Amino acid sequence: MQSKICGVRDSDTLNFLINYRYPPELIGFICNYPKSKRFVTINTLQKLLKVDNKKSQFVSVLVKPDEFILNEMQKLNFEYFQIYDCAPDEIKSIKKKYNKKIITAITVETKEDILKYKKYEDCSDIILFDSKGYEKSLEFDHTLMENVPVSVNSMIAGNIKHNDNLDKFMKICNYIDISGGVETSGLKDISKVKIFLDNVKKLND
Repeated sequence: MQSKICGVRDSDTLNFLINYRYPPELIGFICNYPKSKRFVTINTLQKLLKVDNKKSQFVSVLVKPDEFILNEMQKLNFEYFQIYDCAPDEIKSIKKKYNKKIITAITVETKEDILKYKKYEDCSDIILFDSKGYEKSLEFDHTLMENVPVSVNSMIAGNIKHNDNLDKFMKICNYIDISGGVETSGLKDISKVKIFLDNVKKLND
């Protein structure tokens, strides 16, 4: 099981994550979605990302990105683009032009939503199954993941808590993506982050 901490927006949290003894594999930044309280401006990103990310990889989270934002993100220290609300041909074009690994985000409410992964398999390195809430950390029925073959490199997000029993995710995904679940009063809470990352390590041991 691998982990992604999403919605990072300050250097204290970022430095903790990249220097922790069990760092997350992926760290996400909300780059073009001002509706989110975790949104980070380009100027802030330029300062934040001037670090050695060591064992973690950085993810630019983008909702229907235009060419301007993609060009700006290309200049920064991102290994992945995580993309919402783009058609498969748009994602193929972005992947080819910018030469980034792609996490395609599919928002889920029904079994039909889950099955959309088939359209994106050939242009995505990871398929993220998220709730319909975007920034609201809503939940979806994780039993729907039974419709996704284990051959799909899959990630789950949506109302996952820092102290959840992670065993239940082992059979249904390769990555757990957490954001609001490691926050207190809207800010990343290092004590919750530690519990979550330690639990992922225990799961893998």
